[in-house]
Amino acid sequence: MSAQTVAAAPVRRQRGVNLEKWGWLFMRGSGILLVVLIFGHLFVNLMVGEGIHALDFAFIAGKFATPFWQWWDVIMLWLALIHGANGMRTIVNDYVTTEKARKALVWAIGLAAALLILLGTLVVFTFDPCIGTPTGELAKVCAA
Repeated sequence: MSAQTVAAAPVRRQRGVNLEKWGWLFMRGSGILLVVLIFGHLFVNLMVGEGIHALDFAFIAGKFATPFWQWWDVIMLWLALIHGANGMRTIVNDYVTTEKARKALVWAIGLAAALLILLGTLVVFTFDPCIGTPTGELAKVCAA
C-alpha cells in the first residue's frame, strides 16, 4: 500500500476577542489572588490579637471603618463571585446540551453574581454600626 498525501485545508483563525482564553487566564490569576486575600483575611481575623475570641460585631465594625479593609473585603468578594460564576458558566457550557437551557442558566448565573456583587458592595461601603442602640464597647465608639 502506498501512503496517500492529502492536503489539509488551512485552519482559519477566528477574528475578534477569544473570550474563553481570557476566562481561562482570569481563573488562574484570580485563583492565585484569592488564595492570598483569603489567607490574609483568615490570618487577621483568627490569629492576630485575641484571635477567634475577638470576633464580634464591634470587631467587624472596626474593620469596616477602615478603607483598607473595606477594599480588601470588596476585592475578595468580587473576585470570589466572578471566579465562581465563571466556573459555573464553564460547567453549564460543558454539560447542558440544549441551547435554550444553556443560555437561560448562563444568564441566571450572571444575574445572581451581579446581584450578590451589588448587595455585598453596598453592605461593605454603607455599613454603619451606630444605627440602633449600640451597647458595650461599640456605644463608646459611637458616642465619640
